Amino acid sequence: MSRGTTDDDPCTKPVGRCDIFYYGVGHMLNDVTSACWFTYLLVFLTDIGLPPSDAAIVMLSGQIADGFTTIFAGELIDRYGSFKIWHGAGSLLVAVSFSSVFGGCLPCKVIGSYSSTTRTISYSLFAAIFNVGWAATQVSHMSMVNCITLNSTSRVVMTSCRNAFTMVANLGLYVVAFVVFKFNTRGSIIDVESQYRWIAYASIFIGCCFVSVFHLGTAEPRLKREAHEKGYARISWTYWFQKLLYHQVALVYVLTRLVTNVSQAFLAFYVINELRMDQSSKALVPAVIYVCSFVTSIILQEITWNSQRLKVSYSAGGLLWMISGVGILFLPSSMKAFMYLLSVVIGVANALMMVSAVSMQSFLVGRDLNGCAFVYGSLSFLDKILCGLALSVLESYQSSTPEVRNCHPVFSFSVNRYGLGLVPAVSALVGVLVTLSMKLPEPTLTPLMAPLLE
Repeated sequence: MSRGTTDDDPCTKPVGRCDIFYYGVGHMLNDVTSACWFTYLLVFLTDIGLPPSDAAIVMLSGQIADGFTTIFAGELIDRYGSFKIWHGAGSLLVAVSFSSVFGGCLPCKVIGSYSSTTRTISYSLFAAIFNVGWAATQVSHMSMVNCITLNSTSRVVMTSCRNAFTMVANLGLYVVAFVVFKFNTRGSIIDVESQYRWIAYASIFIGCCFVSVFHLGTAEPRLKREAHEKGYARISWTYWFQKLLYHQVALVYVLTRLVTNVSQAFLAFYVINELRMDQSSKALVPAVIYVCSFVTSIILQEITWNSQRLKVSYSAGGLLWMISGVGILFLPSSMKAFMYLLSVVIGVANALMMVSAVSMQSFLVGRDLNGCAFVYGSLSFLDKILCGLALSVLESYQSSTPEVRNCHPVFSFSVNRYGLGLVPAVSALVGVLVTLSMKLPEPTLTPLMAPLLE
């Protein structure tokens, strides 16, 4: 696909602001349900009485289903696929199945057994179905950006816009969660299930509205159609595996997802169990993080990007997370108000790292469009499997490892502190070191025709 395309081709010109907006909202359903999944799934399952080890199995089953689906979805999209068909089908499956993940145990009612094993199997099944749809939507949406434009700056801008709406999705979730936790009292298991079911319904409604906007405003990418019409051969897997840059980008992306997913999963446990904050802080603290990430993502859209700026952006985000990790690790409950300051730093760091890590994939793909879906699918496979294993191990230790008391009685070292502080900080450090060793290709720099902010 790269042959015969010059820098004067219309496909290298900047993408308009409306098209960027329509693309950016396309992942909102995935984002809002993902925020609910990583922030509240473990909390929900333990609140309704599942042991932490069984809760970890439920999350791991979803992550494994997600990981393997990304591989197959990427391959099929490269071979036959229409991005929008895969996106629509995946979104439909997410919308139908997600409420069951946070709903009552339907199979338990059918067979009349509410044992821990039955509930674990039931929730694992619905978690797997939900993640199959989630993966199909993610791979189609992420890889689509490469076939919309060949302009490197526009690709980063679209990724940044997508990340900004990820923050909007998360904020929407936490607003809903704050209202539910504040005004819907909890008592029995039925009350807990009712709380999270309302959160799930609201998430699905918000996400579906934006998915509709995406499908109405975004056409099937012309570059993908042209590649199939002109008979360009699909790029084999070995082509990517032989590239050092592929492995470097894969490692950085997986580490970045490990930072965001692990920290998100343990944030609610940390603020409630370690800092002894109010229940509403499960929504307020994440909201601060996502407001700061949203603002940072908007600012990043105004930059003309090259490989050096991409590496600097990621390194800056990694450094901020290392600082935050140390703060989280040693923050005593008597100084819990400082968590809001740390949340600001984490929000900025998350945006810098995520936008840069995803954009590195676009730099890796370049003009090799007939294998772009495999790149995103294979990297997402690694992300889902490794993050699922990490969360499973950490969650299993939550029930089997006693707290290690520091010499100061005001705080303790626990799995919650390690999960939110140490694991993301170390992952960020390794990610920065790998990023600094990269040799990203220099893109064709074409400035934006008009600023995205007025």
